[in-house]
Amino acid sequence: MDLKTMTYIVVGLSFALYLGIAFWARAGSTKDFYVAGGGVHPISNGMATAADWMSAASFISMAGLIAFMGYGGSVFLMGWTGGYVILAMLLAPYLRKYGKFTVPEFIGDRFYSRTARIVAVICLIICSVTYVIGQMKGVGVAFSRFLEVSYETGLLVGMVIVFFYAVLGGMKGITYTQIAQYCVLIFAYTIPAIFISLNLTGNPLPQLGLGSTLTGTDTYLLDRLDQVVTELGWAEYTTTPRLSMTNMFVYTLSLMIGTAGLPHVIIRFFTVPKVKDARSSAGWALVFIAILYTTAPAVAGMARLNLINTIEPASGKHITYDERPQWFKNWEKTGLLQYEDKNGDGRIQYTADAATNEMVKVDNDIMVLANPEIARLPNWVIALVAAGGLAAALSTAAGLLLAISSAISHDLLKGVFAPQISEKTELTASRIAMALAICGAGYLGYNPPDFAAGTVALAFGLAASSIFPVLMMGIFSKRVNKEGAIAGMVAGIAVTLLYVFQHKGIMFIPGTEYLGSMSPNWFLGIEPNAFGTIGAIVNFAVAYGVSLATQQPPQEVQELVEHIRVPTGVADAHGH
Repeated sequence: MDLKTMTYIVVGLSFALYLGIAFWARAGSTKDFYVAGGGVHPISNGMATAADWMSAASFISMAGLIAFMGYGGSVFLMGWTGGYVILAMLLAPYLRKYGKFTVPEFIGDRFYSRTARIVAVICLIICSVTYVIGQMKGVGVAFSRFLEVSYETGLLVGMVIVFFYAVLGGMKGITYTQIAQYCVLIFAYTIPAIFISLNLTGNPLPQLGLGSTLTGTDTYLLDRLDQVVTELGWAEYTTTPRLSMTNMFVYTLSLMIGTAGLPHVIIRFFTVPKVKDARSSAGWALVFIAILYTTAPAVAGMARLNLINTIEPASGKHITYDERPQWFKNWEKTGLLQYEDKNGDGRIQYTADAATNEMVKVDNDIMVLANPEIARLPNWVIALVAAGGLAAALSTAAGLLLAISSAISHDLLKGVFAPQISEKTELTASRIAMALAICGAGYLGYNPPDFAAGTVALAFGLAASSIFPVLMMGIFSKRVNKEGAIAGMVAGIAVTLLYVFQHKGIMFIPGTEYLGSMSPNWFLGIEPNAFGTIGAIVNFAVAYGVSLATQQPPQEVQELVEHIRVPTGVADAHGH
């Protein structure tokens, strides 16, 4: 069976599964729509959280970034996994004990202010919209290649699929759909990696294959990769930092605390029955995530080696453009891989020197999807990867869109502007808000400002600078008041956005695009995507400073903070 037919069958069956689950688990109440009725098992919730978390950035883009950044790409591995430890230990159980539907609802109650709730909604929407663009980029990339349609058509199809199962099912439908999507994406990621590891090293475990010798030689895979990239003019794969150690540290921390502050992840911990289940869910999520994240470095290294070997053979003789492999031709059609014959000899030269490099575009986001084709794996494996990439992008997009719609319908409409509306009206408003959010995300996806993981990293920085600090202070400080919380959120996200705008241009506004990725005016050498850490420090400092200069929170609010922090059993034993 040819690849196109196989891909249509595999992707079609996976979509039918998602839609069937959404119909079976459709929401009948606002509690179903927002928190899946609050009765999801911790293991199931951990799997759904993993799917919600492992977006197009994780599945499609992260290994592509590591493939070209080498050691510098480890910021994504450390940041995106380390954040779950913070989430499990410092946020999830306390927010679950509080027992509300959304993050802005907690902020509004804890800081006894509708203004604080509105500011939190604005921050949430800014973070989530930025994040969802990366998912739409992933959908477009996957569809454009494997279904042989345009990037725009791929986006449209993805929007329709998300519309049906997210609007129909709400959090209940999304949760059980994401469990299925996790199964699809993890098999789609690991099976090709096992095949490729066996081909290159004879070791079936990619995690071990990355550190093994190449089949039939005494040369280690990473040593060979270092050799070929340096011969072509790039820095060593295994020793290249991300610009500087300071930037590496700040970038990693920004991703970690951004993970703990992202609303679509936090809201998942409101879906379990008990407080201890929230921490258990985070632990299970980390286990499920680790399967992919420990495989990603192997996928990246092997994909980079295979890519170079097929374009620049070991013999040193450049292949001609007419001799280019079939995978090369397939990806050329998408516009994500481009060749330019600069010297007119008809041969392909792939080097680090921009003046002589004829591979003028090799998009980071194609590496995972192209890897099975480059390695000449069976068509069913390639089709499975397509389904996995789409599952990753669609699962996270659904979670983000739910976070946006619940912020609009529950926090703004029900919580601020029309508290008297019925549950049925609120549910209808939620679905309308979800539909509008999908349309808005699709529009922004047509003009993505960056590769998927780059845009997602920026979203993490915005969450780190705005939402994470106010949650931490809301749980662990009785002294921070409404004035401090509002001022901190505004200051944190404002300084981060200003820094990003200065160095990257204002996203989505033509003519203001990137001013250069190595701007000499970077603060302490910190790149814009890593600036969330500085924004978080500003947020904490401003919030505490303003709180100390104004009145203490009311006594009942201070008692609420104490109640949130005391374990349920202890509280019950003391009659609280």
